[in-house]
Amino acid sequence: MLNMDKVQFERLKKLRSHIDEIDEKLVQLLQQRLSFAHEIGRTKAEVERQPLDVSRERQVLSHVLDLNQGQFPADGIKAIFAEIISACRNAQRPLKIGYLGPETTFTHMAARKFFGGAPDFLPQLSISEVFEEVERNRLDFGVVPVENSVEGTVALTLDGMSDFKVKICGEAYLPISHDLLSLDGRMDKIKKIMSHPQALAQTRLWLRRNMPAVPLEEVVSTAQAARWAAVDPAVAAIASPMAAQTYNLQVVARSIEDFSGNTTRFIVLGHDCQRPSGSDKTSLLLSLEDRPGSLYRLLQPLAEKGLNLTKIQSRPVKKEPWRYLFYVDIDGHMADPAVQQGVESIREGCTFLEWLGSYPKGEM
Repeated sequence: MLNMDKVQFERLKKLRSHIDEIDEKLVQLLQQRLSFAHEIGRTKAEVERQPLDVSRERQVLSHVLDLNQGQFPADGIKAIFAEIISACRNAQRPLKIGYLGPETTFTHMAARKFFGGAPDFLPQLSISEVFEEVERNRLDFGVVPVENSVEGTVALTLDGMSDFKVKICGEAYLPISHDLLSLDGRMDKIKKIMSHPQALAQTRLWLRRNMPAVPLEEVVSTAQAARWAAVDPAVAAIASPMAAQTYNLQVVARSIEDFSGNTTRFIVLGHDCQRPSGSDKTSLLLSLEDRPGSLYRLLQPLAEKGLNLTKIQSRPVKKEPWRYLFYVDIDGHMADPAVQQGVESIREGCTFLEWLGSYPKGEM
């Protein structure tokens, strides 16, 4: 301000007044949008329809991106409208979202990525507890990891799909990035590094190259490590970027994971499946007859219908030795005639088949 002449100052003042006017209009429009969301919620309640409608929400995002025509940064548009949609969805009916805790873990981040910041997020002690709380309707939805691009499938999640009566309502992909965090952000003051064993394993090469003399300590979660770092300036934590914000920590080094591209897929658990979006996935749980060629007879009808099988994973049945359940993902929605016909064609060769859900594909 000291270097501005009077003309420049008046021009700046006028431009800011225009921004203030726009902000006032934005607030009024947001209030109107919220009012309509309340009305939509009442209408949905009359027909017992849940607030979450991923297909509609994606249509909204696509529409505003088209209207924007690249003038406002696309990532900014997505972030702004994701939170607007989240707040309006929660206005229809407040949602309780359970996730494999504690706070600031990657599952917490995935839950917020999928639902936005408006719902009430409740950490659960285990994957089984997330399933149970959703099944008993104590949670509206649950979020759990199902597979990682480096470590593979999460067995406890697959077991939960057979042990509990829930549906898959959605999925989210989250890049796994570990940061080194401390109170003041200074590497030379770090005397100990703490984290979950998996996070330590995924950053071992970086630690060996950059901090070989600093001792490592395993704790039950990256969040617990962050809490230690928040009270002890000699301790650093390997944790998520969200942990830095939550516990007021400084970043010593970003993205210290040894392998780039490490991504985890999370599934959203609920009771009602989503309507078709045009880009969907269907998940099945099945058991095959114990005879030669049974797996081939499963795959052949899907190929004949032109259905793309994207995942098949076996898990042993706990109380029946040498019997296996198969978890299958195929492209398409159960409402699609081709998917319906394909599933019915493989049912004959199965001793057991359950539809786990159809839902919009997550964005990579």
